[in-house]
Amino acid sequence: MGLREQKKAETRAALSWAAVRLTVERGFGNVKVEDIAEAAGVSSRTFNNYFSSKGEAIVARHLDRGLRIAEALREGPEGPLWEAITRSVLAQFGPDAEAAAHPVADADRWTAGVRMMVSEPALQGEMLRAGAIAEAEIAAAVADRTGTDLQQDLYPHLVASAVVAAINTAIAHHLRTDPPVPVSRLLADALPRVAAGLSTP
Repeated sequence: MGLREQKKAETRAALSWAAVRLTVERGFGNVKVEDIAEAAGVSSRTFNNYFSSKGEAIVARHLDRGLRIAEALREGPEGPLWEAITRSVLAQFGPDAEAAAHPVADADRWTAGVRMMVSEPALQGEMLRAGAIAEAEIAAAVADRTGTDLQQDLYPHLVASAVVAAINTAIAHHLRTDPPVPVSRLLADALPRVAAGLSTP
């Protein structure tokens, strides 16, 4: 990635994190595009160069995580498929630069805010769109690794669907447990269970 592309990626990540953080703190209806841009240190015009709505900005972190999973699958070392999937998924659920720069002061309040955010009807369409895009990319990466045909074979699509379902289920379970169980721990448990029933062809 060149310097220009890196800068753009950093700006996109900063805007998405600002959108998430402000929504968790204030509620979806109390956050404007101008607020997000200001929190990220850019103009509203710059925001509009990256996202068409605050909903798209919020969901971008979820989408980018899925795309990085697919990228890691393509670029990772040779080896058993489900080991590669587990490694690629778990790598996306550690602390990132944005979260490290803005540590959560009140974990209980943050979790409650995230619960409210993900239940927001205005975000449901964006979440479904992001999930579909990520699932398609993961399926293509699985097809590459297994030598299966993305158009003719069911297997890569079934695996991608199972991976996305495991991620969504782990996130949902994290939000409903008290105290919350880390998503990475839930995924480390869930993915081997899925792998046991979806052996590589």
